[in-house]
Amino acid sequence: MAHEITLERRIDLLSNLGGYISMNEAIWQGVKEKAIRANAWFTAEHIDLAAKNIAGQFLEREKLQQWVAAYKLPATQKTVGIVMAGNIPLVGFHDLLCGFVSGHHLRLKLSSKDEVLITHLLSKLIEWEPALNQQIKIAERLNNCDAYIATGSNNTARYFEQYFGKYPHIIRKNRTSVAILDGTETDEELALLADDVYLYYGLGCRNVTQVCVPRDYYFEQLLRAFTKHNSYADLNKYKNNFDYHLAIYLLNRIPYMSNESILMVENELPFSAVSVLHYRFYNNKEELVKQLTTSSDIQAIIGKGFIPFGDSQKPALNEYADGVDTMAFLCGL
Repeated sequence: MAHEITLERRIDLLSNLGGYISMNEAIWQGVKEKAIRANAWFTAEHIDLAAKNIAGQFLEREKLQQWVAAYKLPATQKTVGIVMAGNIPLVGFHDLLCGFVSGHHLRLKLSSKDEVLITHLLSKLIEWEPALNQQIKIAERLNNCDAYIATGSNNTARYFEQYFGKYPHIIRKNRTSVAILDGTETDEELALLADDVYLYYGLGCRNVTQVCVPRDYYFEQLLRAFTKHNSYADLNKYKNNFDYHLAIYLLNRIPYMSNESILMVENELPFSAVSVLHYRFYNNKEELVKQLTTSSDIQAIIGKGFIPFGDSQKPALNEYADGVDTMAFLCGL
């Protein structure tokens, strides 16, 4: 049974998985190619980036040991249903990791957009430790679970509340990230910010979809730094978004700024469409920070004194989605 696999063994298996990802052998390369064929938004560059961040931030033995030490693992095993998102490669892996380490029985409902990678990594763990076959199962329906973790949009969250509301649950909605600029950023810092904006085509909750700038901000430097990702305009799906929104701005005479790969428009909303970056002006930085840190829409803030430029897609083990400690939830069941 699941509880017979010691914590030490679990950490061993995860550490081995990190090694497997980093070795990048032919089988893993083939799986990545299959994932790209299954989802037109996935690219080799983005899958490699997600896998590298998981191996480096989540699967190093010492980081795992330090992280787990903060929790008292549950003495009894429950069955936990996990509904995963698929907006960026391996986005559901952290929930799987938390469930695996906590020792509960897991029922995973994978997103059709990202089932290839997760299924393969899970099969690796089971290959090395066949007892996991009893603990973790991929399922189409998540009936009769004791608790649920579900990630989706604001729309799907309503359904999740309906189905899972009477059980212990974590239900995640749409979130996005913003950057605060003060105008003193270097070209290097803005080039790193370009990664926070463009990587995964802006589809992740840790992607920056709005920049907050002082009134007299000079946008030329920013747009110039962002040309580093002009090749994104070569992807059909991305270019279609760009052309569509450009047409709307022109028709409605909405002022915009642009380089070849992004459209910038003034908008108070933090959420923006693919290929669009919103900007808003601020007069008082302290008030802005207070507003952003208390907003349920904001996953991360990038900028001086916050998450460093270029690091938005490298969360640590204890940086939980929506600020809800998944591990504490699992340990408290």
